[in-house]
Amino acid sequence: MKPPSTNLVRRRFLRDLGVSAAVLPFLGGLPSLQAGPRRRPQPRIVFVFSPNGTVPPSFWPETWGYDFELKPILEPLASYRDRMLVLKGLCNRVRGDGDGHMRGMGCLLTGLELLPGNIQGGSDTPAGWASGPSIDQALKGFLQGRPETRTRFGSLELGVGVPHRADPWTRWTYAGSNQPVAPLSDPYEVFEKLFGQVRDRQNLGSVLDGVRSDLRTVSRRLGREERALLDRHATLVREMEREIAEAGRQRLRVPAPALEPGVGTENDSMPQVSRMQADLLVNAFANDLARVASLQYTNSVGQARMRWLGIDDGHHSLSHDPDLNAGSQEKLVKINCWFAGEIADLARKLSTTPDPSGQGSLLDHTTILWTNELGKGNSHTHENIPFVLVGGGLGFRTGRCLHLEKTPHNRLWLSIARSFGLDLATFGNPSLCAAGPLDLA
Repeated sequence: MKPPSTNLVRRRFLRDLGVSAAVLPFLGGLPSLQAGPRRRPQPRIVFVFSPNGTVPPSFWPETWGYDFELKPILEPLASYRDRMLVLKGLCNRVRGDGDGHMRGMGCLLTGLELLPGNIQGGSDTPAGWASGPSIDQALKGFLQGRPETRTRFGSLELGVGVPHRADPWTRWTYAGSNQPVAPLSDPYEVFEKLFGQVRDRQNLGSVLDGVRSDLRTVSRRLGREERALLDRHATLVREMEREIAEAGRQRLRVPAPALEPGVGTENDSMPQVSRMQADLLVNAFANDLARVASLQYTNSVGQARMRWLGIDDGHHSLSHDPDLNAGSQEKLVKINCWFAGEIADLARKLSTTPDPSGQGSLLDHTTILWTNELGKGNSHTHENIPFVLVGGGLGFRTGRCLHLEKTPHNRLWLSIARSFGLDLATFGNPSLCAAGPLDLA
């Protein structure tokens, strides 16, 4: 069957939006409106953060390779065992200012030192924000710089239970040095960002405001017929603004999810917010609005009280209890199992949603990467930080557990960058990249 022409695709878009087809000449360079499906699936990635370290005996498999067994914390992901890649031995080797939690959080996705600053944490030296971009934002910049991979938003930064304050314990994504990116923890705000018309109206208004004086200047130098044509273009922009303001929500390839009303962002709403954010993220990927996302659960030193699990203690406080405190260890295992269950729910939603390319599911071409700022909470170690990858699209061999020997985690970011086509020699601190990317294929 012959694919529809580019103009036909654009006309359908305008019809669905409720906008006049006269705007066709203005839409020539929009990659999302090109004819037919993309020729091949595009890789996607979701970086997921949970805080305060893990419980090593209940997390790490005791055998390596393809025959690894799932310990209790990873048991909720059993359905995706063949699509998992568990990496033990990755370490955050970034040194410098800041306490263990600050460097664990701020250096996790950046692989680079924190800037000097006056934010005091624990008994270590004070520090500031990270001094370079995070890997998710580097991928976003690369993809947005190419017409064939550009999407409307590039990346999405979502949160669950992230505090309103801004400090190095609450931010893990960075657009650049001293440029932390705040996650959106209110799913209704995320919905408005993805599907609302407010931004479109503002953008159109600013376009007209910005060119109005230039149009008058140019108009005085044109003949009558050309001036009339220019006036029609100006009228068209005003008409577009009016029509979009009156139009309903844009019809998408996959309809926007219906969100449960009245859910707040307080501690006890975390389970509902988590599922709502997952729905929105999957829908954004299905509609090709972004190909990179981050999902941050609470924050470093996060004190969520997971009463829905029967736990009244703060998460961070529990993580500082000694290993011999069996009650605290049991609660920490239960907390980390809950995080794994939320990732399993995200994987399930991706696996049951068709990829925009028409080839397979979203999970076939999306990797979920779950990690932490610490390897273990009560020691504040940056050794053996948990890294679990679920899904596909990056060309990594899954269904196995690898034991790496004290390997800088910067090398994993190099591997992921290259899987997206971003051929970096180093990422973050260059001295931590001398051995090059990990061989995960």
